[in-house]
Amino acid sequence: MNKLSFIYFTKSLIVITILVNIISGNLLAQSKNPSPLNFPTPKNIDNMLFYIQRDPNVNTAIYTINYDENGKINKSNPIKAYWIRYAENGEIKDFNYMQRKFAYGIESKTVNNEEFELQFVSYKKLPFILKKIDSDQKYHVFVSVNQKKIQVEKIFVRIEGGSFWLPNVKYAEVTGIETSSNKTITERMLLK
Repeated sequence: MNKLSFIYFTKSLIVITILVNIISGNLLAQSKNPSPLNFPTPKNIDNMLFYIQRDPNVNTAIYTINYDENGKINKSNPIKAYWIRYAENGEIKDFNYMQRKFAYGIESKTVNNEEFELQFVSYKKLPFILKKIDSDQKYHVFVSVNQKKIQVEKIFVRIEGGSFWLPNVKYAEVTGIETSSNKTITERMLLK
């Protein structure tokens, strides 16, 4: 190898090494939750379907089946949602009007006797399906993200600044059971 080839080889190797370090650093940063908060996992909640956690605090939105007094699903309003305000000693509180109508509330429409289409009032581009499944005869919520059908367990919304009316939402991550593999997965999606 002549001197010119050696210098070219060395420079190429340095550039490749730098690029690999940058790419692997970016991948590592994406795989970690960038939030400085330690989110609690809601436990022992009757009829819970899934929950949402987001910056800027650890308060958690809980979504449960809304049964009527006869133990049947309330078909006109199948979801009951409320806060567990972990930042306030775990107090349970209903969504206020603004949260229910513009942020965390869910609209539903009946598909058939045991199935409902759900949409968040703040993001109607992503339909969810609430349905009873044969294997356990319980209701579960399903969504398709990145061409994967997921039985939803939790959603994390990364917010960086903005305001109540216009939060700067970077992405949402849906965690749950992928129906085709029966394995737990987390899928990230950019919300636009």
